[in-house]
Amino acid sequence: MNIFGILNVTDDSFSDGGKFLSPDAAIAHAELLAAAGADVIDIGAASSNPRSAAVPAEIEIARLAAIVPALQARGLKISVDTFSLPVQRWALRHGVEYLNDIHGFPDDALYPELAKAKCGLVVMHMVQEGGVAVGMDVPTPEIFARVTSFFDHRIAALTAAGIARERLVLDPGMGFFLGRDPQNSFEILRRLPELKARYGLPMLVSVSRKSFLRAGRPPGGSDVAGASLAAELFAQANGATHIRTHAPGPLRMGLKTLKDIGKSR
Repeated sequence: MNIFGILNVTDDSFSDGGKFLSPDAAIAHAELLAAAGADVIDIGAASSNPRSAAVPAEIEIARLAAIVPALQARGLKISVDTFSLPVQRWALRHGVEYLNDIHGFPDDALYPELAKAKCGLVVMHMVQEGGVAVGMDVPTPEIFARVTSFFDHRIAALTAAGIARERLVLDPGMGFFLGRDPQNSFEILRRLPELKARYGLPMLVSVSRKSFLRAGRPPGGSDVAGASLAAELFAQANGATHIRTHAPGPLRMGLKTLKDIGKSR
């Protein structure tokens, strides 16, 4: 299991916008995430939630440049979460371990550079073709077929361009990335074993603090830490090999506890 610790170097992320915008705060939080059990620090320098504002590529790059070299000097593995082509090219030049694209690398202009690189590629599905999440209305009975159709086409395009299949990590998306209806996320979580069997590739799941986990809860209930952990442990038990989370410590402890419970006497 690889745990991706979420580091939002933004001013408008839905759960922690502004907290880690300064380089010192970002570096300190990355170190805390690693100490708590994160294997990789997944850095987003522009938000992708429905209320987020567009961030110019030069600002994204400046935010990353202020912290990525320092974190690499500390021996931390880095993932850059961006759908901006200039930012992806910057990340490739700086030798990050993963690129994480919420649109799953749609621009074939980048494919020759991706083929030459060595980093892992988190190929995420999203119900819309571009931009940040907007909360589209997608019927739950259609969502699984939309996910598989996306992966069928995108995996074929990437591998045809010379990108090694074993470098791909599939992320079906969660929350608004799957549409407005919370049931879409629950449907995909339940059907993770089918995705695993169909593609035989590593899968990343990112449910941490997402609004769909509040579905059916009393109004005003904002703390979804317990629901996040439950969904993360369910995902791991059903085929996820990578979990992207704000809270690597509880996840690491939960995984260890489940392992200890399963040990023979």
